[in-house]
Amino acid sequence: MECSTRSWKVEDAGDLAVALNNKKILDNLRDGLPYPYTVEDGRAFIEAMLGDDENKTYPFAITVNDKAVGSIGVFRKDNIHCKTAEMGYYIAEPYWGQGIGTSAVKQVCNYIFEKTDIIRIFAEPFAHNVASCRVLEKAGFAYEGTLRKNAVKNGNVLDMKIYSIIKV
Repeated sequence: MECSTRSWKVEDAGDLAVALNNKKILDNLRDGLPYPYTVEDGRAFIEAMLGDDENKTYPFAITVNDKAVGSIGVFRKDNIHCKTAEMGYYIAEPYWGQGIGTSAVKQVCNYIFEKTDIIRIFAEPFAHNVASCRVLEKAGFAYEGTLRKNAVKNGNVLDMKIYSIIKV
């Protein structure tokens, strides 16, 4: 299935709320997202992303036929890591397994490497999230290692993996 990435629109808030009212997705994201996730939560997120520093935060809606079906963002680090950025993403469950995640990751990496001075993008999925690891591998990211006992999610201490892609 073909997907595109584009800037967020406030009108995407409803689609965002539908996607994030899913514990399977929330269980693989960092803490801080409300559950249930409301349209107002989506609106607040979109407004925050659009109002953030455009040289540090690169947020995109993942769309199919211009409907938001996921989110992907790249977040520049600072100090000695100012040419490095972290990527995070999710896809609404009805769109899993269709190549959308891989396509979105490739699109955003291409954009970042062409439009910014960032030279390294990394991602840290939970080690048990095999699908997310596979998305990164198919998008050209290299596995760098396992961060043992690196996070606490839902009361469980979890390993995370670290992947990166370098601008060539």
